[in-house]
Amino acid sequence: MTASTARAERRPSPRKRAGNGAARQHDADEIGLDALVGHAGYAVRRFQIWIFQDFIKTLGDVDIRPTQYSVLTVIGANPGLSQMAVAKRLGIERARLVHLLDSLEQRKLVKRVKSKTDRRSHALHLTAPGETALTKFKRLAAEHERHVEEKIGKANRERLLQILAGFT
Repeated sequence: MTASTARAERRPSPRKRAGNGAARQHDADEIGLDALVGHAGYAVRRFQIWIFQDFIKTLGDVDIRPTQYSVLTVIGANPGLSQMAVAKRLGIERARLVHLLDSLEQRKLVKRVKSKTDRRSHALHLTAPGETALTKFKRLAAEHERHVEEKIGKANRERLLQILAGFT
C-alpha cells in the first residue's frame, strides 16, 4: 500500500465540501434538499422509488417485479404478440426482455410458440398457471394502487394518471 492510498483510505467519504475545501459529514436527514424543490424530475423519481418499493412489498409473496407484471399483463391482454412487439411497446431492451421471458417461462407463467407467419419470431402466451397467477397478481396490484391512493389522495391519483397518460 502506498502512502497516498493509505491517506485515501483514512479519509471519510465527503458528501459536501465546506468553503475551505474540508469535507463535512452529515446524516442523510440533515442534508438540505431546498435546491431541488420545484424540480419535477427529482420529485417524480422520488415518487417512483416509493411506488416501486410499495409494489415490491405488496407483491413480495408472489415474487413479481413491476416490469414482470407489466409484461404478463400485456401478454394476457394481447395473446400472440411477438417478443419484439412487447419490447417496443413497453420500452424494454430486447435483450432484457429475453432474460425476463426466460425467467417467466421457467416459472411456467409464459410460453413461447413459434410464429406461423415468421420462423424467426415467437408468439407469446400465458400458460394456464400463468393466467391463474396473473389474476392473483392483479388483485395484489389493486391493493398497491389503494396504497398509492392513501398516500396522495383519490383525486390526486386520478389527476396524476391523466397527466401521465400522455407518456404511455
